[in-house]
Amino acid sequence: MKAQKGGLLCSAVLAAGLTFQLSPAFAAGEKILINFQTLSIPYFIYMHEQASQEAKVLNVELLVQDAQSSSTKQSSDVENALTQGVDAMVVAPNDVTALAPALNEVLSEKVPLVTVDRRVEGTDTPVPYVTADSVAGGRLMAELVTSNMKNGARVAFIGGTPGSSTAIDRAKGVHEGLKAGGGKFQLVAEQSGEWERAKAMSVAENILTSLSANPPDAIICASGDMALGAAEAVRATGLKGKVKVIGFDAYPEVLRAIRDGDIAGIVEQSPSKQIRTALRMAVKKVRGEGELETVIVQPFMITPENLSQAEQYSAIQ
Repeated sequence: MKAQKGGLLCSAVLAAGLTFQLSPAFAAGEKILINFQTLSIPYFIYMHEQASQEAKVLNVELLVQDAQSSSTKQSSDVENALTQGVDAMVVAPNDVTALAPALNEVLSEKVPLVTVDRRVEGTDTPVPYVTADSVAGGRLMAELVTSNMKNGARVAFIGGTPGSSTAIDRAKGVHEGLKAGGGKFQLVAEQSGEWERAKAMSVAENILTSLSANPPDAIICASGDMALGAAEAVRATGLKGKVKVIGFDAYPEVLRAIRDGDIAGIVEQSPSKQIRTALRMAVKKVRGEGELETVIVQPFMITPENLSQAEQYSAIQ
């Protein structure tokens, strides 16, 4: 690895009696791959921006890939990067298992690997990951309903793309949270919005139309973009104030929607903390300064009362 070559050079220089010092483990300019599940939604766009800033601090070169929500493309991109040569990889898997064969190649080549935002399963050895606790986040969304609607509520849930670990975990948390609230909290509709605003808006419109005689009291969405789509559907059907919209991912447009009363609450999962932590770990591993480990970021609920606690609150001031 580059870090080892730097160490040998450093030892030779010191042996020659020169006066300057260089850390044996440090070799600036390492090439780090970051492969995002998509770069078409605000959450990952912001994560990309944060990664670029952190790369400058760490003095590394980033190779950024956009999987465009395709497991096939993501696998191919990772394999191509491995062939071209990178020092470490940070990957946000599109699917919890589909990427395993490609990542097994990475592991066999002993390239440091960590996933971010979501985990991967089915690899030959476990891959460390940095992510928010999506099950806990799902429960937080359900608990916002159960704690504020004491007499019970009819709830619709718009989930993420089936197969991704975040979609699986958030749905699990929502189901657990509603069940804990008791029988008076009923899940009356559940459908995937595939992480897309337009799709979620269409799904929400169909739910509100089909249940027009007795609409849900709340629509829980597994992402911020989908919450914005659901909020548009609620406004269009004249149900703003009657149907509460709750989501996951506290980026600026969503925070404005909370401030304006279109969204009741959003789960903050600290994307900057996630990607910076993953990138730092990968670089430390390359430089021989640390090991890779799984890091779970604890999410929390953002409402109008604590809006200023959101990671991106400064963007709406």
